[in-house]
Amino acid sequence: MSVQRISLIGVPVDVVPPEDLEMTVLELLARPGTKQIVFLSVWDLLRARHKGEFQNCVRNADLVIPVSKSILSGASFLKKSVPVRYNPFDAVIHIMSVLDAHFKSLYLLGSRSQTLHSAARNVAATFPNLRIVGKYAGYYQKSVEGDVIKAIYKACPSLVLVSDGMKDKVCWAYKRRNQFSSSIFIYYKEVMGIFSKRIKRIDEKTFERGHEIYHEIIRNPLKIFLIFPYMWYILVLVWYRLLKK
Repeated sequence: MSVQRISLIGVPVDVVPPEDLEMTVLELLARPGTKQIVFLSVWDLLRARHKGEFQNCVRNADLVIPVSKSILSGASFLKKSVPVRYNPFDAVIHIMSVLDAHFKSLYLLGSRSQTLHSAARNVAATFPNLRIVGKYAGYYQKSVEGDVIKAIYKACPSLVLVSDGMKDKVCWAYKRRNQFSSSIFIYYKEVMGIFSKRIKRIDEKTFERGHEIYHEIIRNPLKIFLIFPYMWYILVLVWYRLLKK
């Protein structure tokens, strides 16, 4: 793949120009086994610095796409190649368009049953050449997970979109990576809600300005306290700039 991977404060981040995204996705599809695309926010970046399952998930992801403007400014501050920032929903649409153009397949996983069915109906109408080979709602009992995994394995979809209602979230596919055949997995919590039109996506101008955090604070006022990890992020960048050249 024509993707450059940089290390930002010890966490991998990929530089994927928009014009290379289609070829990158097709090259991923050609690889055997489980593949994963991770959307990385600045909060995820900080979390991935600590040893554990999430760190391993990010480090082993086939593609790590930044979604926070702070990641770009951090890369610039450390004089590294500056990655391209993607709106996660736009990236999903772009990837699905590539799959649609090549008559690939899709499996939808997560969210509540009604939301999932609405999402599937709208996806089918938008991407007529992208075959939906299965779907399963989230919030399921642990006893049925074996059936879910078996269904995905048998369907062998090109892409599995994972939404809310999955206990391990972004790590769901990573923890079960040896139980699938050959699929790309993407976790995006709100994707089914947006496709079903139950959730309104963030305004494009708001995202371009990097102000999506204000939208999150309105929905959850406690997120105002994210100012503290953000200040820590600034300090870590300065430390890397001064002492880790």
